[in-house]
Amino acid sequence: MELGIRGKRALVCAASKGLGFGCAEALAAEGVDLLINARSPGPLEAAARDLAGRFGVEVQAVAADITTPEGRGRVLDALGGAVDILVTNAGGPPPGIWTDWQRQDFIDAIDANMLSPVALMQALVPGMMQRGWGRVVNITSMAVKAPIPVLGLSNSARTGLTGFVAGTARQVAERGVTINNLLPGLHDTDRARALDAAAAEAAAIPLEEARRRREAGIPARRYGTAAEFGAMCAFLCSDKAGFIVGQNILLDGGQVNATL
Repeated sequence: MELGIRGKRALVCAASKGLGFGCAEALAAEGVDLLINARSPGPLEAAARDLAGRFGVEVQAVAADITTPEGRGRVLDALGGAVDILVTNAGGPPPGIWTDWQRQDFIDAIDANMLSPVALMQALVPGMMQRGWGRVVNITSMAVKAPIPVLGLSNSARTGLTGFVAGTARQVAERGVTINNLLPGLHDTDRARALDAAAAEAAAIPLEEARRRREAGIPARRYGTAAEFGAMCAFLCSDKAGFIVGQNILLDGGQVNATL
């Protein structure tokens, strides 16, 4: 399927690896020029060379912490002009239980996983509206549909972002801009492997057994891949997806057991 976005320009956050890289890769395959961001310069620059070499698109790499005002400022300055597509993404806060967290823990989680995406939308969506076309995809979590007890900080912050998007998406759609959220379940990423390791330690079992147990709770009986996730992101960014507004789309292998 031709997605109709060749020649567009995208900002993809946390794109040196994992789900962010999967999204950047899928967009590059469609001919989208990229500015990719992550905190570590080495892996980010390697990802930029890889994408530019394979797909022949322009790829700019800006190493910065997108969850800080300074980092966002560096990325927005580097854009230096119009961007058609925004994919927000940031690592999730640490696991724990409700008695572990103090006020600052919640503030940090909200800054990273709610207010940072909001700030990027506030900076970039007005230009999309002026030009009459734009796509925003926020990578959140299946936890906004089915809260995960050990990820209470993430549950809280990402649900707040979901509420913001629900209202905002319906205010900008008439100007040709869509905002939607992608809700990953367990994918084969560093984040999933870290959670596997924590589960293995807690249960005093081998890492492989911890993963098998978690896979058993997924109807697809496996973790997802970054490529699968990226393909859905690219579709939501396409000119075929202009009637998809303010939605929360699960990519979880059926793990969330819900009718709606």
